[in-house]
Amino acid sequence: MKKFISIFCVLISILSCTKQDYYEIPKDASGKVILTGISSTATTGISTLDGSFSVTATLPNAKVGDVMNIELLQLQIPTSGGTTKQLLPMTGTQKTATVGADMKATVTYTRDLAKLTKATDYVTVAFNGVTDYAKQRVDMVPAITTTKPIVSGVVVDVARTAETAYFNVNVTPKEAAYTGTLVAKRKNGTTGTWVAIAGSPFSGTQPFLVPISGVDFAAGKDTMFYSFSAAKGAYTDEVLSTVIVRDPYFFLKKSATLTLGGSAAGRNLLINAAVAENAATANIAISGSLILKGGSAWLAAGNTIEFVPTTIAMYDANNLTNTIAAFTAGTKTVTADPISGAGAFICKIVNGPAATDVYYSLLKVTSVLPGVSISFEYRIGDKYAHLSVVK
Repeated sequence: MKKFISIFCVLISILSCTKQDYYEIPKDASGKVILTGISSTATTGISTLDGSFSVTATLPNAKVGDVMNIELLQLQIPTSGGTTKQLLPMTGTQKTATVGADMKATVTYTRDLAKLTKATDYVTVAFNGVTDYAKQRVDMVPAITTTKPIVSGVVVDVARTAETAYFNVNVTPKEAAYTGTLVAKRKNGTTGTWVAIAGSPFSGTQPFLVPISGVDFAAGKDTMFYSFSAAKGAYTDEVLSTVIVRDPYFFLKKSATLTLGGSAAGRNLLINAAVAENAATANIAISGSLILKGGSAWLAAGNTIEFVPTTIAMYDANNLTNTIAAFTAGTKTVTADPISGAGAFICKIVNGPAATDVYYSLLKVTSVLPGVSISFEYRIGDKYAHLSVVK
């Protein structure tokens, strides 16, 4: 027993004399611990009209003067074989950069060296050093972007009318602001011929406003192809867009409730706002009963509303041409009983002296609370010009 205790004491003595290994904690000149950070990167990016891109790595764990080894990585089939692509170094892309006093290192590559040829191509830039590491994916993006056809800030389906909507097209390279022109063409149908759009080539302030009208479409051809192209130095970019024209229609569908008496007995249908029956903007209202009519003050100002009964099928079809034809052929009244017939009506609202002050509308009654209120849906906005007014 004494022998065992002696051996145990010797072991304790040896262990107590052995120096424990610890990792050295970096400290500054005053002995304070230096807290290191995580590396980060930033890139200028590259578009289809740019010839190069740069990547800057911020390397908080490196030292001023450290040399970073840099290379590009891209998805490739390994030389060892196989069919699955892997992110591997690209031959001939190895470079070095020195960490500056700002703890940053920057590298620049040409698109040719990076083998970037089209939008969606990408490479990964890898920085490797003794004390730090960083990487950045760089995607080639289109220099040209375009909206769908727009009127007064609202995206529209192009209708077969003489009114004009506009593509809003921007050309935005990464290297510098674009000062060139935009060439715009269109082709009606797959077998059609490409023709220049009026105003092409477009220049000046962006976005470039490229017009599109329903009268551009030939009878029986409802598909138009558009090409927008720009050039900068040795590089060109082209974006294609397709538009299918439709029969004229009401742009907006809203819902509303009229309540007898008080501040919600009328409705400004143009902006879908509840108003009193005697408000100057009450182009539809109820007063004394649930019969639909124009608001009293609104009518007194010389405005009018007329109703023609219709069907739920016509409301659902949302065809402006057929709606106006049915109104023209129908029996017009200045009031409408919400529980008569199908509870659906074509309305013609004259809200002022200009041609654009005439609004056709389709209205469908959805519920009636006798002696209290009427709820309905309505379609409105039959001209592009209305889109700056109706909300």
